[in-house]
Amino acid sequence: MRRRVVLTGWFSFADGEATAGDVLALRRVEEVLDAAGIDHDTVWSPGFRPDALHLDAVRPYRYTELVFVCGPLHGPQVADLHRRFAHCLRTAVGTSVIDPESAAVTGFHRLLPRDGPALDSVRDLSARAPDAGARPVVGVILTHGQQEYAQRRRHDAVAALTTRWLLGKDCARLELDTRLDIHDWRLCATPAQLDSVLARLDLVVTDRLHGLVLALRAGVPALVIDPVEGGAKVSAQARACGWPALVAAEKLDVPRLERWWDWCLTSGRVSARQIRAEFLEGTARDGADALVAMMTGHSEPGAGRPGRLLGSGPQS
Repeated sequence: MRRRVVLTGWFSFADGEATAGDVLALRRVEEVLDAAGIDHDTVWSPGFRPDALHLDAVRPYRYTELVFVCGPLHGPQVADLHRRFAHCLRTAVGTSVIDPESAAVTGFHRLLPRDGPALDSVRDLSARAPDAGARPVVGVILTHGQQEYAQRRRHDAVAALTTRWLLGKDCARLELDTRLDIHDWRLCATPAQLDSVLARLDLVVTDRLHGLVLALRAGVPALVIDPVEGGAKVSAQARACGWPALVAAEKLDVPRLERWWDWCLTSGRVSARQIRAEFLEGTARDGADALVAMMTGHSEPGAGRPGRLLGSGPQS
């Protein structure tokens, strides 16, 4: 029978899990088998890779060897592999040995563990896994609130379409919140902490006004969706900042998201840095300038539209 290897791990079990370390360890094993010209198939959990080869569909008689990659050697799921692939030469590589006498361990013909009782520790397989290259790091800042917009709210539909689309993008997604909290370790406690996170991103996807402004303040392009039908503060702020990557709730679709995604990760990088520089220069007037002018009685004709609005009430 022609030599053929079936690769398994905790990423193979229906109720198992695929960690980044496990998958990188697998990639390292696949790399060395390919280099050696050894045919192999990988078994995946249907919950992680629905269209891949699953244990239920594996025909054990097609294989001469089984290799179990990474993770701890324990439990009935690992032990059951010895029964199902009883005719195969079975090897465990890059694994942790908890109990050397357990059936999960003793069922293997060969062990190449990374650690265990009375064993020297060996560097994990993930350390030498092939480098697949960097992916964009994307901060996602969405809101389900803003009830003040009543019937014009499209927040839930915007979030649903946007997150479903993001799920298919090959990027590292980081859910963020502009809300500060000194008690919740998952949230930033100061604006400086959030600024530090934003500055390390490649892109921000947001339907929040401050998601837009704080991204540009950090020099990071923002793909912005206004979740209010007809446009509201998000659209107004995009105009005020001169930022074009804006999609209206009623026009939100995948082609528009894709177009602005591509722009943000190319030309948008330069535009975001230019706007950050403008922010730092502080040459554009804002409400604070108008406030001081109003309070000191030095309002200039036509200056500070917010000042005129605030000053339009009854006079004492």
